[in-house]
Amino acid sequence: MAKKEVIDLRSALELLETMPGQLVSTDVEVDPSAELAGVYRHVGAGGTVARPTKLGPAMMFNKVKGHPDAKVVIGLLADRKRVAAMLGSTYEKVGFMLKDAVKDAILPVTIPNDKAKCQEVVYKATDEGFDIRKLIPAPTNTPEDAGPYITLGMCYASDVETGESDVTIHRLCLQSKDEITMFFTPGARHLGAMREKAEALGKPLPISISIGVDPAIEIAACFEPPTTPFGFDELSIAGAIRGKAVELTDCVSVNAKCIANAEYVIEGELLVETRIREDINTNTGKAMPEFPGYTGPANEALPVIKVKAVTTRKNPIMQTCIGPSEEHVNMAGIPTEASIIDMVERAMPGRLQNVYAASPGGGKFLAVMQFKKGVPSDEGRQRQAALLAFSAFPELKQVILVDEDVDIFDMNDVLWAMTTRMQADVDIVTIPGVRCHPLDPSNDSSCSWTIRDHGIACKVIYDATVPYNEKGRFHRAKFMEVDPTKWLPDFK
Repeated sequence: MAKKEVIDLRSALELLETMPGQLVSTDVEVDPSAELAGVYRHVGAGGTVARPTKLGPAMMFNKVKGHPDAKVVIGLLADRKRVAAMLGSTYEKVGFMLKDAVKDAILPVTIPNDKAKCQEVVYKATDEGFDIRKLIPAPTNTPEDAGPYITLGMCYASDVETGESDVTIHRLCLQSKDEITMFFTPGARHLGAMREKAEALGKPLPISISIGVDPAIEIAACFEPPTTPFGFDELSIAGAIRGKAVELTDCVSVNAKCIANAEYVIEGELLVETRIREDINTNTGKAMPEFPGYTGPANEALPVIKVKAVTTRKNPIMQTCIGPSEEHVNMAGIPTEASIIDMVERAMPGRLQNVYAASPGGGKFLAVMQFKKGVPSDEGRQRQAALLAFSAFPELKQVILVDEDVDIFDMNDVLWAMTTRMQADVDIVTIPGVRCHPLDPSNDSSCSWTIRDHGIACKVIYDATVPYNEKGRFHRAKFMEVDPTKWLPDFK
C-alpha cells in the first residue's frame, strides 16, 4: 500500500491512523477548560510536564463542552518518531533533512479564494453574536491560566514597507469577543520587529493566525536567526520538505495572507499603542505553562490583535498542545538541531555526527552533541563546536559533548558518559553573562550575583568526550550481535 501523502492536518491524521498506537480518540465529552490538558498530561504529553506523564499517542477529542460541532486534537507532534514519519524522515536524521530544506527553500504561492479550503465557512466581526471564544475551542492548560490560549497558531504577517513576510508561533490569549493578546519574546522574533516598525509609523499590522496545518509548516515556523535571517519566509522551508510550495490565499477582511488549507484562520490587526494586561479576566498573575516546565507570569501590557473575521473549513478540527510537552521539544528542538548541524559542518566538516535538542531543555536550552575525534589535532575542536552551537542558536544554555559510541537520544547513556568520562574541575566550561531566555526563572539576579538583567545566563559546556590519546582505555563492553526475534518473535 502506498504511503499516505501529508499535505495538511487531515492527511497527517490519516497517516497516523495507519501507524499502530500513534492516534487514539474518545467520544466522552471533555471540558476544554483545564480538563482536556489534564487528560492528555497522562496519555502522552511528556517533555517537562510535571510527573506522572509519558510519551504516548496523539489524541482526538470528539465531543468538547460548549462547542457541539468541534473536535480538538492534541499531541500530534509529541513524539519524535511520529514527527519524522510525518515529515518523511527518521528520528535520527530529521535534523539533517531540515538543514537541507533551508538550503532548498521553495517560496509559497497564492491561490484564489474560491480554491482555499480554509474559507469554506466565514464569520465576520460585524455579524450579530460574533464571539471568537464561541467559534474557537481554544483550551486552557491549567485552572490558573489567564484564559483560553491558542498554542499552535501560525502567525503570518508582512513588513509594511518591504512586503517581506514571516511566520512564527506565539502565545495568544483570547481576551474578549474580538480581542487577542500576543506575547513577543523580546528581540527574538521577526514579527515583533514588524509590529514595532508598523507602530512607529502609526499603522496597524494586518495579521493572520492559521490553526491546524501541515506539520511541516509547524516545524518550519520554529526556525530562528541566524539560520533564517529577517526577510526569510520560513514557509519556504515547509515547501522544500514537501517538494512543492505552501499554498496561501488572501484574507477576507484584512490585507494579509493565510495558509489556504488551515482548519481555522483568525484575521485581524495588531493595534497601534494598545496594550492589555494578560490576566485581565482572571487576575491570577499567571499566563500559561511554558516550555521550561513552569507557568509563565502574566504580562502587564501586551499588544492586542483586533479580530476582523474567522474562517474555517467545514467541520474544522482545532489543534492544540500543552506548553511544556514533548510537542514543544520537537517543534523548537529539531530546527535547533538543523541550525547547529549546519553551522558546525561548515566550520569543521565530518566531525559532528549528530545533535539532539534534548527534552529536559524543552528543545531550546540543552543540546547533546555527538562528536568524533579522528586525529590527534581534533582534540579541543569539540569545544569549538559547542561554541558554534551557542552562536547557531542564541537561546541555548547548556551543551553536553559526547563521543560517537554514545546514543544521544538516550539521556541515560548521556549521563553514563558524563559520569564515567568527565571530571568536573577540567571538563565543565562556564561562560557567564550571556543573553539567553527570559522564561528560564533561574536567569535572574536573584539566583546569581553575576546576572545583571533578567534573561541573562551562565552558559555551560559539559565535555564528556574521551581525550583522544586516552581512547584505548574507554572501549565499551562488546556483546554478541544476535537477532532476538529468533527467541521472541514479537520483540520490537
